[in-house]
Amino acid sequence: MDKKYDLIIVGMGPSGVFCAYELIQHNKHKNILLIEQGRRIEQRQCPLEKAGKCLKCKPFCSITCGFSGAGAFSDGKVNSYHLATGVKDNLYLGGNDGPSFRATLSTDQIKDLFAYTDDVYVKFGGDKELTGLGYADEIKKMQDKAKKENLDLIYFPIRHLGTEKAHLLYAKFQKYLEENNVSMVFDTEVTDLIIENNVVKGVETVSAFDKNDKRTFYADNVCVAVGRKGADWLSHMCKKYHIENKSGVVDIGVRYELPDEVMKEVNKYFYEGKFVGHPAPYCDKVRAFCQNPSGFVATEVYDNALTLVNGHSYKDRKSTNTNLAILVSHNFNHPFDKPIQYGINVAENLNQLGAGNIIVQRLGDIYRGKRTWKEELEHNKVVPTLKSAVAGDITFALGYRTMTDILQFIRSVDKVVEGFANPENLLYAPEIKFYSNEIILDKHFQTSVKNLYAVGDGAGQTTGLMMSSAAGVQLARFLMEKF
Repeated sequence: MDKKYDLIIVGMGPSGVFCAYELIQHNKHKNILLIEQGRRIEQRQCPLEKAGKCLKCKPFCSITCGFSGAGAFSDGKVNSYHLATGVKDNLYLGGNDGPSFRATLSTDQIKDLFAYTDDVYVKFGGDKELTGLGYADEIKKMQDKAKKENLDLIYFPIRHLGTEKAHLLYAKFQKYLEENNVSMVFDTEVTDLIIENNVVKGVETVSAFDKNDKRTFYADNVCVAVGRKGADWLSHMCKKYHIENKSGVVDIGVRYELPDEVMKEVNKYFYEGKFVGHPAPYCDKVRAFCQNPSGFVATEVYDNALTLVNGHSYKDRKSTNTNLAILVSHNFNHPFDKPIQYGINVAENLNQLGAGNIIVQRLGDIYRGKRTWKEELEHNKVVPTLKSAVAGDITFALGYRTMTDILQFIRSVDKVVEGFANPENLLYAPEIKFYSNEIILDKHFQTSVKNLYAVGDGAGQTTGLMMSSAAGVQLARFLMEKF
């Protein structure tokens, strides 16, 4: 029998590693094991730039898997929610704020938690300068203009790590955990939970490189912090072990690319313009997310070679385009309870249309009811930064309702940011954010299975780096009472 641990954390994204970090601060870190299906931070390298196309890396994509998780490896933006001004509580909490925050902490306590977490990022090398400060009048003017178009324009300062700087920061974080005797196992997939009489006992694993290399790890407590990459697996675990959950949300949309010149005021005043609307006729929530000034569109690969689009922004390397996600939140009612599978089906159809590649289409071609051809793209004023994307027609698979929401949203934002609806702007698809069916947790992040905890994006509880990191810190503080 393998060594028994006090705590096993499944996943080394922000929630998992910040939980371990916080336990160390209070000398509550004995016998902790972190398990990650991806690689160490220094081994996470994407070959797309050199190869000119996505190589569907085996066994796992380095963009979505590995120490620090998917979000930290993309553009590394940490939202300083605690410094937000004039924003409603439910907005500054970041969307899926999670019942555990609401049930146990006041607004002031949550702000303190975010401030503490933000300080940790600075401690490990995060940029001390915050973007978007010093433009209160300009921000208010733009927010008022957005409000006239039935759009919320949410503002809070952002600490931009940058893709390459995030690597360095998390390398220090990884070293810190190792130096403080936190056990870490990489290239290892957790295939199952061990649950007896509704009490978790440990996990079963298999090597990412050798399917015959199976191991069992036991622990008094297990925390599942699998991120969006593991959302489908976690949903399967919920079904298998009757872990209480409810149907969650899947965000489906596109990565939108347009000139920096169009977005120069938003980039300067906000860095990331978080527009949120509910356009007619469906009134679905549509939001701009993960904006990358002077950035690059990128790909990421999930299970079964499912290829999605994302965006990166670097500290030192710049393009002349801004890219951002435009996402439509889909909430499905009874009897349908498989939002993740719905999103997978949409992505698979788009992947098939693109022969395994991301599809890119000009906005003007969508308005004209035609596909984009390669020759047209070559002469387009907005030059695509994702060179492996293939010209095509995303409307074949994205869905009428989703597409209608996106186009209406673009038209609305164009009235606030002139040029946002320029016909030569580019839409890449699919961009999909998978969240697990929301796990039902008690006020200490515990699931309906005793001693089994869930935290982060994969549990349907958070969105983004700051929320996930702060959730990990708060879970650690709850666990201290048991240790």
